Amino acid sequence: MSRSASAVSLFLTIAVATISLSGCLAAPRTDDPSGTRESAPESLPRAEVLEYEGRDLSSIDEFRENSIAGPQQVDRDSYRLGIRGLVNRPLTLAYDDVLERNRTYKKVVTLDCVEGWSVDILWEGVLVRYLLMEAGPEPSANTVVLRAVDGYSTSLPLDYLTDNEILLAYSMNGIELPPERGFPFQLVAEDKWGYKWIKWVTEIELTDDPSYRGYWESRGYSNSADRDSGFRE
Repeated sequence: MSRSASAVSLFLTIAVATISLSGCLAAPRTDDPSGTRESAPESLPRAEVLEYEGRDLSSIDEFRENSIAGPQQVDRDSYRLGIRGLVNRPLTLAYDDVLERNRTYKKVVTLDCVEGWSVDILWEGVLVRYLLMEAGPEPSANTVVLRAVDGYSTSLPLDYLTDNEILLAYSMNGIELPPERGFPFQLVAEDKWGYKWIKWVTEIELTDDPSYRGYWESRGYSNSADRDSGFRE
């Protein structure tokens, strides 16, 4: 065999080997000077449900940011929900405690804001009445005050929360509540104006004072906040 033929044979052998290797090993990115593959993203893109049982849902992006101090960042591991006041068994629950000790429910509920916009969202969470039952309301309790990380507060009649399927939600449209929407928990105050839908809930206090006024209620908004009536006192 001639020297030129040997060179061609050697070139073909190397080429075949190279092609075989490229079929089982990922080639490095040409824009990566280290020659290594790009690392996987830390989290998957959000994929929210926009239809449920034949009903169109609003997107999470249709909410307007109107909280009193901007979105709050709550640490999952250190978070605690306190249930206290006129109860027989005060509770301090970690995030996982709330979910693991209670059956979860989901339903589509419309939030109507006094600013003139509405959203239809698939909420998933635990029933507030079961949290209250675990704490054991005292006979004199008639009002529930809810407080949030940012200092916001509101109140609702105890029987509204015990006689209805009111959710303390941890998920909306099939995804975990984003920080701007109230992670870890937002109250789904069905049939009430949006200012009763408190976000970033950290405390549930039972009291015998129905005159308590929360953040907006103390500024002239209706304390009952019934959606079929006006929101001004």
